[in-house]
Amino acid sequence: MAKITLTDRFVKTRKAAAPGRRDEYPDAVVPGLVLIVTETGHRSFVLRVRFPSHPKNPTRRALGVYGRISLDDARRKAREWFALIERGIDPQTEAMRERAAAQRSQLNTFGTVAKAFLDRHAATLKKEGEARRIIEVEFVKRWGDRPITDITAQEAAAAIRAIVDRGAPAQAHNSLSYLRLLFRWAIGTGEYGIDASPTDRLQPAKLIGTRGARERTLTDVELRAVWDAAGQMGYPYCPLLRLLILTGQREREIANISWSEIDLDKRLLTIPGARMKGGRAHEVPLAPNAMALIKALPLWRGPFVFTTTRGEKPVNGFSKAKRRIDRLCGVTGWVFHDLRRTMRTHISALPVQDLVRELVIAHTRPGLHKVYDKHAYLDEKRECLDLWERRLLGIVDPPAPNVTDLQQVRSSRAG
Repeated sequence: MAKITLTDRFVKTRKAAAPGRRDEYPDAVVPGLVLIVTETGHRSFVLRVRFPSHPKNPTRRALGVYGRISLDDARRKAREWFALIERGIDPQTEAMRERAAAQRSQLNTFGTVAKAFLDRHAATLKKEGEARRIIEVEFVKRWGDRPITDITAQEAAAAIRAIVDRGAPAQAHNSLSYLRLLFRWAIGTGEYGIDASPTDRLQPAKLIGTRGARERTLTDVELRAVWDAAGQMGYPYCPLLRLLILTGQREREIANISWSEIDLDKRLLTIPGARMKGGRAHEVPLAPNAMALIKALPLWRGPFVFTTTRGEKPVNGFSKAKRRIDRLCGVTGWVFHDLRRTMRTHISALPVQDLVRELVIAHTRPGLHKVYDKHAYLDEKRECLDLWERRLLGIVDPPAPNVTDLQQVRSSRAG
């Protein structure tokens, strides 16, 4: 059969073969490449050669249908197949291997492994809610589509340092612990093609610093300075920071709230268990100033309350915001979590049960209360937050020294 230097024009102009036949046009450029034209005018390329799995006689294998594959692509693919055959590799076997590798790469992405870890193992952890939040927010957002085997020790260290840099060393320690646990679990299952963890040689003391309990609380002067500095920042950080101070909740518990979690009629914020450190839903009564802050917020098309993406995603960039507020307020050596500790310290001076003080900041005591006492203490928590708001306003907006307290005057006159 005479060989022809195939061209696109030649291929396009071939008429259909006679009924019951098919015409073959061997290419003179790439030996073994053949154009097939059927009686219906269907055009396709095949490679006719001795394949390693059929070494005795030449065998035809389809390279592709013309239109889906160009003449140049057919020649390129034929050359690639010849290169494999010369190495004793059957192209069909290689294609199957590549498909299997592609399937494995989809099954062992960090996001897929993290989901499996949380679905199958998180329930056994002491702080399931915290583990879910940290893994999803700190790591899946970073590496979700990456093969877990590609994550390096340098990348793991950078992820932990980012948490340290935004002023949360305690969370950085917890995050490293959960990341180590996830990698060890993945190795132990033998399912994801990973046999070494990038966290094994990371040393928390050198990467993060010595772990210790923070005791920093802000003085009244510092608290006033932070409150006033927040007022200079505008949306979203001004209302966000002030709501952190007013409610005593954790940074992400407030930053990630959506409008569906706020009941304006009941003056209540309900944080779902999936976003809580303890994994249990938490109700936060909203005192008057907290309500006023929320009602003044802009409404976006997306669900999130605090956002820089029109509600599509919750606000981020806390490291940058922290540096800015530090410059504005002049207070040093504090982190956002210290606002929560400061609030908890102040409410200890309020005429409120200690149990209620703990419940306000979502601390549940072990023992009988946690197991058997399911009373919501909603009214008691509302009273506590109302009292705290009044105390806070006295700190951040104290009356001028020469202004007489009219209520005190009225009381003395009545006496």
